[in-house]
Amino acid sequence: MMQAPRLRRSVLYVPASNDKALAKLASLSCDAVVIDLEDAVAPGEKAAAREKLAKILGNRPAGVREIVVRVNALSSEWGADDLAAAIACRPDGILLPKVETPRDVLEAGDLLDEAGAPESLRLWAMVETPRGLMNLGAIAELGRDANPRLSCLVAGTNDLAAMTGVLATPDRRYLMPWLMQMVLAARAGGLDMLDGVSNDFRDLDAFAAECGHGAAMGFDGKTLIHPAQIAPAEAAFSPSPAALAEAERIVAAFALPENAGKGAIGLDGRMVELLHCVQAERLLAKAAMIAK
Repeated sequence: MMQAPRLRRSVLYVPASNDKALAKLASLSCDAVVIDLEDAVAPGEKAAAREKLAKILGNRPAGVREIVVRVNALSSEWGADDLAAAIACRPDGILLPKVETPRDVLEAGDLLDEAGAPESLRLWAMVETPRGLMNLGAIAELGRDANPRLSCLVAGTNDLAAMTGVLATPDRRYLMPWLMQMVLAARAGGLDMLDGVSNDFRDLDAFAAECGHGAAMGFDGKTLIHPAQIAPAEAAFSPSPAALAEAERIVAAFALPENAGKGAIGLDGRMVELLHCVQAERLLAKAAMIAK
């Protein structure tokens, strides 16, 4: 089951322990923010960072379309408290780190149900371990069932490279097969798929090129570590004028009376199938959200 399209072109990680960064949330133009309780927060700061969530979500920044909280793994000493604090604050989503089996998602979903969390509170899952990658097909399949709440997968390329020993080259040539596998699994499960972070936030030209490659691979957006990366990410993952014009032509052609009920039509000397019309409609819906 394909979920309704969401704008997730630019998803910025913000450490829950960084007061300066948190104060800037209202001024950010990104599509989503991940308030991070995990990797970006030192062990000694976990409790204090958790306590800030209520204040942050209680004064939700108007400009941010979606707010997600990344908790520590539920198997860790901080996970249960993180999840309880996140549920109480009612963000749009909770990002689970190091998801390795469907059970990791199902258990989190059960905890949300037991706590009476609204159905609108969705789960995101990090794909960042070898085991998680091996089980990705079964994990993504949960996206076809509304009960586990799974909405989005996030590539954790730094952890994946570190745990496998793969050389992280600028062109990501050795990560490419795994990135494509993530996109394929996400599409099979009807989920959004976000590309991993780029660590060098000063080289925006290289970052823009990486975003372009990610968009070409089929990712829906990119996770970011610095506000300077927002604009290049949104440019890369937004429909081009040419793509929008083509989408409008396809939708208009299928809407013609003579094409009613057809699964395939001819358009400018080429075959266009109904699936292309569905893709075009989603693209136009995304463009409409961007325009708001």
